[in-house]
Amino acid sequence: MLRAALPLLGLPLAGAGATKEPTQESGSRDEPPPGLALFRWQWHEVEAPYLVALWILVASLAKIVFHLSRKVTSLVPESCLLILLGLALGGIVLAVAKKAEYQLEPGTFFLFLLPPIVLDSGYFMPSRLFFDNLGAILTYAVVGTLWNAFTTGAALWGLQQAGLVAPKVQAGLLDFLLFGSLISAVDPVAVLAVFEEVHVNETLFIIVFGESLLNDAVTVVLYKVCNSFVEMGSANVQAIDYLKGVASLFLVSLGGAAVGLVFAFLLALTTRFTKRVRIIEPLLVFLLAYAAYLTAEMASLSAILAVTMCGLGCKKYVEANISHKSRTAVKYTMKTLASCAETVIFMLLGISAVDSSKWAWDSGLVMGTLFFILFFRALGVVLQTWVLNQFRLVPLDKIDQVVMSYGGLRGAVAFALVILLDRTKVPAKDYFVATTIVVVFFTVIVQGLTIKPLVKWLKVKRSEHHKPTLNQELHEHTFDHILAAVEDVVGHHGYHYWRDRWEQFDKKYLSQLLMRRSAYRIRDQIWDVYYRLNIRDAISFVDQGGHILSSTGLTLPSMPSRNSVAETSVTNLLRESGSGACLDLQVIDTVRSGRDREDAVMHHLLCGGLYKPRRREALKCAQAHASSPPPQPVQRRSYPGKVRRGTWQCTCLRKPPRSCLWTCRQAGTRAFHLWRAWHPLPVPSPRL
Repeated sequence: MLRAALPLLGLPLAGAGATKEPTQESGSRDEPPPGLALFRWQWHEVEAPYLVALWILVASLAKIVFHLSRKVTSLVPESCLLILLGLALGGIVLAVAKKAEYQLEPGTFFLFLLPPIVLDSGYFMPSRLFFDNLGAILTYAVVGTLWNAFTTGAALWGLQQAGLVAPKVQAGLLDFLLFGSLISAVDPVAVLAVFEEVHVNETLFIIVFGESLLNDAVTVVLYKVCNSFVEMGSANVQAIDYLKGVASLFLVSLGGAAVGLVFAFLLALTTRFTKRVRIIEPLLVFLLAYAAYLTAEMASLSAILAVTMCGLGCKKYVEANISHKSRTAVKYTMKTLASCAETVIFMLLGISAVDSSKWAWDSGLVMGTLFFILFFRALGVVLQTWVLNQFRLVPLDKIDQVVMSYGGLRGAVAFALVILLDRTKVPAKDYFVATTIVVVFFTVIVQGLTIKPLVKWLKVKRSEHHKPTLNQELHEHTFDHILAAVEDVVGHHGYHYWRDRWEQFDKKYLSQLLMRRSAYRIRDQIWDVYYRLNIRDAISFVDQGGHILSSTGLTLPSMPSRNSVAETSVTNLLRESGSGACLDLQVIDTVRSGRDREDAVMHHLLCGGLYKPRRREALKCAQAHASSPPPQPVQRRSYPGKVRRGTWQCTCLRKPPRSCLWTCRQAGTRAFHLWRAWHPLPVPSPRL
């Protein structure tokens, strides 16, 4: 077996080398040895990696050129420009080499170009929005894809029976159903490329994009089942084969999701122990996510669904475990790989369309396919939305349905699947290839060009490019708890009830298992908000020309803790350095923007509402110190849970709210009133 595998690896066999060795030695005796070459051209040794680097460089330069003109990129989507560039490059290569080269191969697309795009989409997908609309997404992905596939295939077969398709297109009902299965699925690459530039509202985007990701399982099952039926022949298909096809739908979808969740668990668990080897954290994220994709592909499961669930399931725990630098590296590396892959895909689509030897034209088939995919897509969206609106709290209106119907874009997935067809089993493959190319170009170019004016004309609600304020987050969590409580009281186990149960299970088991202990302890949202606001104020102060110590003095931990926030507070550093600026969150007067003012007001509201007993004690302490002249009282004290050494003195803020501020002389740090939430208030010592 090893002897048979050696030629595949490019290694010579031992016996062959032994028989040829005497001949080579005898020939070398007769001919003089070659002299030393000063220069040698070895293109064949670096051809493959050099071409890959060259294509990525050309794609990157093309994107730079496109964005030099804002008018062009504001009117024409980037995907359209890349396809047109691919057509031009393909024409140049065909004119020079007299043959079409550098085309989009299915193996290259599915194994190398598609995984980075899907991983980027799943890892940075808003999980709350995704699960809030999961019912609608699954309905459009499963029911909608089945509807589009069967209706399109049956309508094309009826078109052929009516004589509107040329007789040279030799295809039966199973052939048209096979073609309908690959041409009916919404493509995630095309949707992501077009909808990110249109900037529709978050709900509309997550429904269309989630459909394009989750319909992969249905597309894979329909494609494989119909392809198997075509190879078997319609006369040999039995009833048990249809049952196997239905069972494979659940196996492929649920199996792909299970593979992704298993690798997400392994990734989160692995990053828990990387505290001393931070350098490999980004590598682990990409390696295990890609392993999930390859494992699902190896087992004939939905690889897109696997890597989507892997990224969606591991982000919370991975982000808590890895360092800030690793998070930055993962983010920008993932975005770069996805952008490069997307650029190369659209360029290769344009180049592949130039090769006329792989496709044959039939006007009836092309025009009929374009009409049927648009008509049945719109009809399916209207029918499914009518059913979903009976159960949705916020229904999808007619304008949303128009955008969803018009946004069903096809892309490289359909092209790669049609290339994989066997011409001996499917005689009409060339006609299907030509029709697929036209459909992809029409949806990406024509619909991509017109969807932005359509959205503006219909006045579709756009996405808001800002994070929710502290007030919004507080009310959102409050309503979640209220709705979960209402469902629990009435005995209805609905969405909010199960989400609350999942959060409790995650807090009690998963977070303790998959998060580092130090990361799990600081999962306090108020502290996280305080930390972020403090850092943002410091950055704003520096941008306005302020001077804050040195860069080493501002080195902050990757995750905030009660100790680190108190010891590395930027406000304290400013006060100790003698700076005149005050970045203290207690002072509302220093807040400039409306958003910052709202966050500061909520900060004071939380302080006054959540810690009233502590606040009353603080006021008593402040009144006691106001009646006593300096010097301040001094006391040594070790707090419960942790022993803290130092000499602490109590001072009072001059601006409201008048709460106590304890300062450690030895450490040179200060602890704010939020820090006192889990410490008992010290008893003042007698005056010195």
